[in-house]
Amino acid sequence: MEALIERRKGLGLDRHDEVWEGVYHVAHHAHSRHGRVEILLAVLLLPYAQRAGLDVVGAFNLGLDDHDFRVPDLGVREPGPDAVYIATAAMVVEILSPDDETFAKFDFYASRGVREILVVDPDARTIRCWHLVVGEYREKATSSLLSLSCSDLQESLAWP
Repeated sequence: MEALIERRKGLGLDRHDEVWEGVYHVAHHAHSRHGRVEILLAVLLLPYAQRAGLDVVGAFNLGLDDHDFRVPDLGVREPGPDAVYIATAAMVVEILSPDDETFAKFDFYASRGVREILVVDPDARTIRCWHLVVGEYREKATSSLLSLSCSDLQESLAWP
């Protein structure tokens, strides 16, 4: 297993791999449409985030160290230092891929204090939003963080 992990690192295939409480999770490369949705969504979210005094970032390591972290597709976070591991974010964005573990990450995100999660489904062309309320996520129609409704965002996205 260590040889496989080192090979993935050497080839640059580990960008979205994660470690869940010491267990390595291999993230397969997504459909090309995934990357297009990621870029289009970042462009759409940027002005809302800037108005809220936040930054939009691409995939990053959310966690404290290399023994327990997740890699959301996008993040919206307070401006801060550049680091390999970021302790939390105001919002994470997960773009669904076949067999991904998006919904299994919710408890981890709650433990790290992530206030909102956007889940984007390119197949269904939907965007859903969850807010952290007393340690668990509840689905809502809008992002209060960005003052933006999911339906407006969904309609604005030029789905590939």
